[in-house]
Amino acid sequence: MPVAETRKPIAERLLSGDRGAVARLITWAENGDPRFGAVQERIYPELGRARRLGITGPPGAGKSTLVNELVGELRAAERQVGVLAVDPSSPFTGGALLGDRIRMEARTTDPGVFIRSMASRESHGGLARATIDACDVMDAFGFDDVLIETVGVGQAEYDVVSAADTVVVVLCPGAGDSIQAMKSGLLEVADVLVVNKDDLPGAHRMAADLDEAVHIRLAGRGRWVTPVLTASAGKGKGIAAVLEAVQRHREHLGEEGLAAARVEKRATQVRLALGERLDEALWGEGGFQQRVERELATGRTPYAIAGDLLDDVLDRPGASEEEE
Repeated sequence: MPVAETRKPIAERLLSGDRGAVARLITWAENGDPRFGAVQERIYPELGRARRLGITGPPGAGKSTLVNELVGELRAAERQVGVLAVDPSSPFTGGALLGDRIRMEARTTDPGVFIRSMASRESHGGLARATIDACDVMDAFGFDDVLIETVGVGQAEYDVVSAADTVVVVLCPGAGDSIQAMKSGLLEVADVLVVNKDDLPGAHRMAADLDEAVHIRLAGRGRWVTPVLTASAGKGKGIAAVLEAVQRHREHLGEEGLAAARVEKRATQVRLALGERLDEALWGEGGFQQRVERELATGRTPYAIAGDLLDDVLDRPGASEEEE
């Protein structure tokens, strides 16, 4: 890259199509780098063009294979695609490509595809915030679609896929996934349900059971009724139908619904960013740690100490000891 080009502000490099700026800014997002806030000021007016698609589900359901095939289908339509492969479950991976995601490596030579793996590092809440920031980077760069894939299900994964406009939950027969989906709240999270590996025994019965469960919970409430699709991602079967369902969901939301949903997600982003900054300010160097240890040594209870700290943070008088 020419020296003059590298001297341009990183936000300008991003908006002018520099893929190196995409990678650098996602690293800033992961690390909570304070410089990211200034970059967001510059790129914020450019956001909102990309479709953000979350893909989650139990391990072994075939999510990575499905993502790989979705990328292929989108590229065939000449769409630019960014992929975030997110691992909220382990702090030891360091963000490397994981397990079946190796199969996506063939896509890295495609100039219309950008794949980035992200790991939890310090905190799940930080990862959720970083995922939204990373999506913003890819959106501002000019990708038409941003796909967010998680390695499993759980609160951390739900927080991550909440960055998406549409959430696809992938299940497979023979692993008790339908029962897990009903018990864990996956039906409420899912905008599209995909029973993958539909050549396995029980796949179509599973799809029928899920479809019945969805209609019992959602039909007649004026809400989007989650479609239940069958696919075999390993064979490239049913991929177009998944993307069609995603587009139908987007059309169901409409411009106003999509805008309202995105405002709600931005409010979550504010909350996450504020929480991170407060935690660092309150417990970092010069924070409350030593004071708490001193007061605990006197025999005061943790809740009493926490109440005093909250009063100090909010600059409000403490409650009277006579109050119950």
